[in-house]
Amino acid sequence: MAKSNYMAFLHDASQVIPQERIYTDELRRLAWGTDAGFYRLIPQIVIRSSSEGEISDLLRLANRYGLPVTFRAAGTSLSGQAISDSILIVAGKNWEKYSISPDHEQITLQPGIIGQRVNEILALYGRKFAPDPASVKSAMVGGIVMNNASGMNCGTHANSDKVLLSARIVLADGTVLDTGDDISRASFEATHTDFLNRICELRDEIRANEELSARIRYKYSIKNVTGLNLLPFIRFDDPFDIIAHLMVGSEGTLAFLSQITMRTEYDYPYKASAMLYFKSIKDACRAVVAMKKLHSNEELKMKNEGLPCDGTAQPDSSFIVKGAELLDYKSLSSVDDPVYLKYKQEVSDASGLTAVLTETKARTREELEQNISAIEACLEAFSTYIPVHFTDRPEEYSKYWAIRSGIFPSVGGTRQPGTTCLIEDVAFHIEDLPEATADLQQLIARHGYDDACIYGHALEGNYHFILNQSFSTDAEVKRYEELMNDVKSLVVDKYDGSLKAEHGTGRNMAPFVKYEWGEAAFEAMKTVKQLFDPKCLLNPGVIFNDDPQCHIKNFKPLPLIPVDEASPAEKVNKCIECGFCEVNCLSCGFTLSSRQRIVLQREISRLKQSGENQERLVLLEKQYRYPGNQTCAGDGLCSMSCPMNINTGDLTHIIRQELLPKGSLGYKAGDFVANHFAGVKSTLRPVLSLANFGHSVLGTKAMSSITKGMHNLLGIPLWTPAMPKFYRIGNEELGYTVVPQGNSSFFTPNSSFNKVVYFPSCINQTMGLPKRSPVVQPLVNKMISLLRKGGYEVIFPKDMDKLCCGTIWESKGMLDIADRKAAELEASLWEASEQGKYPVLCDQSPCLHRMRETIKKMKLYEPAEFIYTFLRDRLVFTQTDRPVALHITCSMRKMGLAATIISLAKLCSTHVIIPEEVGCCGFAGDRGFTYPELNSYALRKLRPQIEASGVAIGYSNSRTCEIGLTTNSGIPYVSIAYLVDQCTEKAENKE
Repeated sequence: MAKSNYMAFLHDASQVIPQERIYTDELRRLAWGTDAGFYRLIPQIVIRSSSEGEISDLLRLANRYGLPVTFRAAGTSLSGQAISDSILIVAGKNWEKYSISPDHEQITLQPGIIGQRVNEILALYGRKFAPDPASVKSAMVGGIVMNNASGMNCGTHANSDKVLLSARIVLADGTVLDTGDDISRASFEATHTDFLNRICELRDEIRANEELSARIRYKYSIKNVTGLNLLPFIRFDDPFDIIAHLMVGSEGTLAFLSQITMRTEYDYPYKASAMLYFKSIKDACRAVVAMKKLHSNEELKMKNEGLPCDGTAQPDSSFIVKGAELLDYKSLSSVDDPVYLKYKQEVSDASGLTAVLTETKARTREELEQNISAIEACLEAFSTYIPVHFTDRPEEYSKYWAIRSGIFPSVGGTRQPGTTCLIEDVAFHIEDLPEATADLQQLIARHGYDDACIYGHALEGNYHFILNQSFSTDAEVKRYEELMNDVKSLVVDKYDGSLKAEHGTGRNMAPFVKYEWGEAAFEAMKTVKQLFDPKCLLNPGVIFNDDPQCHIKNFKPLPLIPVDEASPAEKVNKCIECGFCEVNCLSCGFTLSSRQRIVLQREISRLKQSGENQERLVLLEKQYRYPGNQTCAGDGLCSMSCPMNINTGDLTHIIRQELLPKGSLGYKAGDFVANHFAGVKSTLRPVLSLANFGHSVLGTKAMSSITKGMHNLLGIPLWTPAMPKFYRIGNEELGYTVVPQGNSSFFTPNSSFNKVVYFPSCINQTMGLPKRSPVVQPLVNKMISLLRKGGYEVIFPKDMDKLCCGTIWESKGMLDIADRKAAELEASLWEASEQGKYPVLCDQSPCLHRMRETIKKMKLYEPAEFIYTFLRDRLVFTQTDRPVALHITCSMRKMGLAATIISLAKLCSTHVIIPEEVGCCGFAGDRGFTYPELNSYALRKLRPQIEASGVAIGYSNSRTCEIGLTTNSGIPYVSIAYLVDQCTEKAENKE
């Protein structure tokens, strides 16, 4: 396309889209050129859209200038359908609205809401989102529907096509149509009469062709997303219903999906799963075929009586087995499955071992037990390696399903460095499953893919196979091409199955659509495409591609980032850019995501190592500084949704370390602070006092205005009304005496007291309460008071004003200084605890997290866990009925203590509110002062929930987090220790 066309488009687009949501710089174009697939295209323009009106305007402009457009939601698609070398329009973070019908059986959704979030919303009503792809915790509704991504349980009976009721779309000419709205339909009939007539004509032509109609029914009796969805022409008479359902699986090639209304599904309250192990893949498949035939008499009875079953109105709800996920031996090996490892020691060839993760669900416990008995009876005809064992305990079976969901990234993480991980997706009819699966396994092995694995939805005949592939030589590309040709022959010619079952056609299977479907069906698809997109501007190259070799072009490189094997960031090269991390990345949608940071650092590393295009290298490094480095909170929550546990924050710390080498001014300053920590803290107290004085004299409004201006102009840390006064621990105030060994101990004459070493974090040693605080005592005083109430003698480590866990230096990239400070702290705590005899308490959860990472020989606690573990039985709790908000810090989540702090809060209040979709607060030590916009974005969904709930106070266990939470919520946040103290009395006879 002519550059002048893009310039003209940009000029006009900037009239309707704010400049901050239009990206044309080198850095962000590269960042958005990657999705979870194995192709890469670099867009010319990236636009973050926020409304249907914007989409309509942009499509009119693209139509005027003849410029191709691709839509993208989460970017977890796998076949190259969410990338573009033209205009990429993102519909993610700004597209998260929803509404639920009064009976909860319908839900209307915008495309940017994550699938798991929909399930969380519906769980309150005993319902769920029917499509359940393995990526449901990361994939967005728009991508799920437009790819017809199904998953482990929904099969073909409850996929997006079957549960869709209506769609609101924007056509290529900018026209908006809501197929569920009478006024919109009437308007469309008046303006697009020929369009509707052609839909009806095509419907009648397809139905008149009995051979084609029969083929469509047969092909869609199993999972199939190859090409456009032709089933609506068979299922529906109404052209608007046909239009709505044509969107499913269209991959953005027909229109933009701005809203969808879907039927919700009944969520069975009783569930059980078992990991079944068979000694051969054929036996495993035969068992699946047998289990597929099991039906629930109770469900069939309810259907015969006309009673509601699972909300799908499909006969498939009577199946006893709701899911059966096959994992071959390579899949089991990638996750270090203990049963596989045991089997491997017992036999010379373990390649036959195959697991089938099997799930059944029921309305009652009795029905669940009946289902399990029926499955066990069915399996008696098969030989399993270990006895069949079902568990109905969520904490047990959730681990099985987590393993299954993470197979793709886990296998990808085991690949040779520098190779690409790609995934293929096929389906067979269930009766062909045993032979077809064995054939597929042999075919892959025949082409030399020794590390490939097969896994997937065996109950639906749908398999994925993962290949770790190098495309560095023509021979390797040829090997992949020959493999795909043989897969095509096996799936289509021998078994008449689906070359794409649920991952979308994309670019990956576009050359084979006609081959699978035949001339008549392919012509019908082309007719639909021409009708909706006459200029072929919507996602060109996807589904329809005239290049027979498009599937072996534009491969995504995965160059290595030079990271020492001993570094915490050493896992970064295992990243396959799947995007699972982004749901937990607080800067995703604001600047860059954790995935994009890795993408960009890979390219920067490649340019450094190759020595090519130094001008581009300098540009990328410069452009990376703010979005990549300065607005990365380094909180590490991204690792919690990454199957490989990759913490992009560790990579950020390495980058910051490179920017502060030893001998640099910044490093010397950091080293000076570490060596004179007590003195430096003392200099901060007057600063806090001065700020408090200014607040008192000027008032909140004037002080806020002045300091905001100074922050914007001079870059000084931002003051907010939540800024605390100075604080200093005083001997007389606390009433402690110095004991002979040099530690400080809170004096008590009662030798029956238990002892705890209390290390107040440096933050809480320096910062007291803000000017308008709902509590009276600073936290250190309150903690001592509470510990005393619980019968504990407090021991302070000596010279604690010099001590720090090292988080301050770690966050700045001065990792060696951070470790030195941690070692100093460890030595002091070891002495104070009498070599680990007493537990150690730190009042700041982020500090405690780093302490646990670096100090292994003592029992370390933050306030919530310590209180719940040691003080709960020593205190009498009286619940308050007033609602309280609770913020779970990222460090608490990473330490697995979220449930602990929730349980503690519920001991204190009958109404504990945990705001939804609020993860890391983004304060990140001092970044809330220096980059407050990051803190504000991270907490953008907090204030509306607080205001709606009527909460007056919130609790957490991190002082800096509480400053940011107070600033952005409109209510004060304080330590949970205050709530416990308010709601408890000393239990008798507990000392």
